[in-house]
Amino acid sequence: MTVDTKPEPLFQMDNHVKNSKEEATQKCCTSSLKKFLIALSFTYFCKALSGSYMKSSITQIERRFEIPSSVIGVIDGSFEMGNLLVMAVISYFGAKFHRPKIIGAGCTLMSVGTLLMALPHFFMGHYKYDSAVSTSANSTISAPCLSPSSELFDTEDPSSSVLIPGCKSHGGSSMWIAVLLGNVLRGIGEATIIPLGVSYIDDFTTPENSAFYIGILHTIAVIGPLFGFTLGSFCAKLYVDIGFINLDSVTISMKDARWVGAWWLGFIIAGGLSLLSALPFWFLPKSVPEEEVDGKGTTTETMEHPYSPEQQSKDHASGQQEPLSDIIKDFLPSIKRLLTNKTYFLYLITNIVMFNAFIILITYSPKYFEQQFGESASKTNFFIGVTNMPAISLGILCSGFIMKKFKLDVYNAVKLGLLTSILALLATLPLFALSCRNSDIAGVTVSYEGVPAVQPSNLLSTCNSDCHCSTSQWDPVCGENGLTYISPCLAGCKQLQGFGKNTTYQDCRCIASFPSGASNFSSTLGQCPRDKNCSKMFIYYFVFQSLSFFLYSLGSVPMYMLNLRCVEPELKSLAIGIFTMTLRSLAGIPAPIYFGAIIDSVCMIWGVRKCGGRGACRMYQMDNFRYLFLGMILGFRLLGFVFCGFVILRIKKKFKNDQKESPAEVQLMVKMDTEGRPCGVNIDHLAEKEL
Repeated sequence: MTVDTKPEPLFQMDNHVKNSKEEATQKCCTSSLKKFLIALSFTYFCKALSGSYMKSSITQIERRFEIPSSVIGVIDGSFEMGNLLVMAVISYFGAKFHRPKIIGAGCTLMSVGTLLMALPHFFMGHYKYDSAVSTSANSTISAPCLSPSSELFDTEDPSSSVLIPGCKSHGGSSMWIAVLLGNVLRGIGEATIIPLGVSYIDDFTTPENSAFYIGILHTIAVIGPLFGFTLGSFCAKLYVDIGFINLDSVTISMKDARWVGAWWLGFIIAGGLSLLSALPFWFLPKSVPEEEVDGKGTTTETMEHPYSPEQQSKDHASGQQEPLSDIIKDFLPSIKRLLTNKTYFLYLITNIVMFNAFIILITYSPKYFEQQFGESASKTNFFIGVTNMPAISLGILCSGFIMKKFKLDVYNAVKLGLLTSILALLATLPLFALSCRNSDIAGVTVSYEGVPAVQPSNLLSTCNSDCHCSTSQWDPVCGENGLTYISPCLAGCKQLQGFGKNTTYQDCRCIASFPSGASNFSSTLGQCPRDKNCSKMFIYYFVFQSLSFFLYSLGSVPMYMLNLRCVEPELKSLAIGIFTMTLRSLAGIPAPIYFGAIIDSVCMIWGVRKCGGRGACRMYQMDNFRYLFLGMILGFRLLGFVFCGFVILRIKKKFKNDQKESPAEVQLMVKMDTEGRPCGVNIDHLAEKEL
């Protein structure tokens, strides 16, 4: 008789069950991290789409509400104002709590703000632009030169800011404030995404994968603008009141300075997508175990992390949470530690300067293309989306791959960023030569006899002096002589034929007085076509600009990783928040405002509101606009290179000094830095030294 005892198999079975549970837990946690990455990627896409659509709609909003560029700059900068209100608080306190749920709440608020931006359209009347054209066959209208002006405009000063007493506004132009408030809410909601999302990924992944994942996020964030500008192109083709009026009554083309597209439609689409992006974050865990480090052989140990998920799990299991009073107490000292880190501070200044150039470029590029090359907003936005955005996306993706492949330390990463920035700058130099001259407009750029004018000449001439014309009305016509006139009245036209878009003006005395050999002395609606070379230069411009964006983006991830690697690990989320907040406050907010005011100073023809006062600019002095636009971008970049050089010198000096003191320890520090650990934290006495 035997006794059947099987202690060993039972022990092995217990181990097998334990290992199976650990594997299942690890798979579950890995799955959660991937789900978070996918959700965050879609959120990056949505926020980038909303932001880029706002940029693409700048000129449409400016014309719809009849506001100058300085005011539209305030509206655009209100997004950064919203960010600034909460960024530091969200970055610091948000990292102590449930980050995915906070991001979900931010996405919801971002959606509400985006939808609010579209709301004014539904409370404003139909868009009305100045026109002397008959919009239907049954309507009657006198020839422009035979009817004294009954408009409410100041007939002496087109840019007069004097309001007309007793006039009731027909545009609801003050409702641009709702667009501003919506943009503020969008900025508040977006403030949760970058610092909490990036720090979450960096906390729970290996260093190599962290750089690669962040590169993916930045790539997706650039794919968003591709769709954003494409959406802007589509909406700009549609007339603002589409679905509410008969489109046959619209007498202006998309290239006209009075054209306003369906700017509101894109905000509804973007707001809906932002709301959808919020849903997954409500179901994701607060923390997950870190990914295991893979070398040539897989190890079973996870990397130690000062803000480790294991410690979070222990605290959670024991019911312990760091007291809120201690978190608040440590807030200001943490900011002080961050800002006294000289490497981080110099890095911050570098990005502030460079970001001013970027904000000017991205905000006013659509306006620049429309004015410089005479293209429509739809075509401009389409080209920005399909050329510049893929170039940036490819550059960022390659940048993340370079960091993962070569495991660059901080010193080499910053050198790479500076080198690619210099190459990008060199690629922009040909842009100064790609330009078109101003159209020949009688009384503005040339006299009524066709002689070029250094200063704007008098809009009134002997050929139209008895027509009682308003000098404030912008209703351009192209004369048979190739000269553009601000209105058919100022062209001295006495007869008109047709209606709507088919209207032509005959017997225009100013055309007859121009020595061009014209026979019918007629004019058609709209400005005269630009030089054929303008279209070619428009294409060349995008070729060089796309090349510049690609080169600049190659150094984006290495430069961005410095933000994470030169601060103490527990300060990473705060470092990202301060970085973002500072860029918003010192570049994102002021840049569109002060540059908008600067380009307002080179406006040649102002629109005028129905009740008087300056409206949107119709035409700029092109040479001055080009020098201001490209020159300021170039100047900011050159200044940024100087500060970036200081960052490189400081890192190089630190490494050399430590190498003299303890070569072995410095080699370990460099190795740790190469592996992606924070360069501000090291072993033994090096831990106390600041990079």
